[in-house]
Amino acid sequence: MPKSIIEISHEFFDEVLAPILQHKFPVETAQIAFGVFGYGSEVLQLDDDYSSDHHWGLRVDALIPADLFNARGKEILEVVEKDLPETFQGHSLRTGYVGSKALSLRSLEGFLDQTIGITQPPKTHAEWLQIPEEDIIHVTNGTIWRDDSGQFSAIRTALNAYYPEPVRLRRIAHWCRYFSGMGTYALQRAILRNNEHYASIAFGKAIRWGVQLAFMLESKYYAYDKWTLTYLPQLPRLGAPVKLLVDEAVRLTTPWTRKLELLNDLADLLDRIMVEDGIIRPHPPFQASPTSGYRLTEHAYAEIIQGLPVEIQTLVPVWDQIHMERMHSGYVAGLELSVWDDTLNLKPR
Repeated sequence: MPKSIIEISHEFFDEVLAPILQHKFPVETAQIAFGVFGYGSEVLQLDDDYSSDHHWGLRVDALIPADLFNARGKEILEVVEKDLPETFQGHSLRTGYVGSKALSLRSLEGFLDQTIGITQPPKTHAEWLQIPEEDIIHVTNGTIWRDDSGQFSAIRTALNAYYPEPVRLRRIAHWCRYFSGMGTYALQRAILRNNEHYASIAFGKAIRWGVQLAFMLESKYYAYDKWTLTYLPQLPRLGAPVKLLVDEAVRLTTPWTRKLELLNDLADLLDRIMVEDGIIRPHPPFQASPTSGYRLTEHAYAEIIQGLPVEIQTLVPVWDQIHMERMHSGYVAGLELSVWDDTLNLKPR
């Protein structure tokens, strides 16, 4: 089988880049973490023929403490680039997204801030709740090839330990509220009013929240939307039964009323797991309302919220990629519009 771009990048690091850095910047190199991590389908080893049309190619991600980056980062990149070839194993040492030839050198603190919004592992429940979950994977994914100081590796280890239990429960409660209150309830009303526009919105949100809840109940981080379903079968208890429901629900040929039935079946499944795990107490079966639908998971929402520490009962989890989007806006603001259009593969007709 052909080597992956990650394997080629690793060989480039071992054979070309590391010797240059070790010779010219030995002190600084000892404080840098090297590997492939962060953004991109290839980091998850899920890249395909479509992935290579933008932000794809040979890469080495490198994180260095902010004070050292500010003092020596520009010099390191300039000196190293002079000694690099134009290609390696047939792959161009592109600039563009990585900022220099194949080496993406960033400050450790800057990378963490633009990804999860803080520069160290979360220390409080509030800090944990301020991190968009899918962006944690951008810190913990991929591979570290060398990290002599161990600083970045320690951060990844702390994040991989998953949420403190009160934080996990607060997040589960929030998703239960939205899966039902803004999902199945809204879909029921949209169907009754023959409002397919709103039905499409409500269904899309509900199916997303339901799948994400499955990951939370299994204490596994979910990936960003494009790859959530790919990782779903890996969940030991909920992977197979949730995927079975989702596969039928998302088909374009599945009628709206059947989509709602499948979401209600998903609610029953999630509810059963929460009872089995002791997250909520056993309760009698409930029946759906002909107008409001089956707001089952909002029962769990209330019970979980009422059992949480008071200081986090009203803390709402961050769930959109606000830190990454802040970084992205700054990145795009500094580009020539023609460069951005080229990244988007927008060509004049």
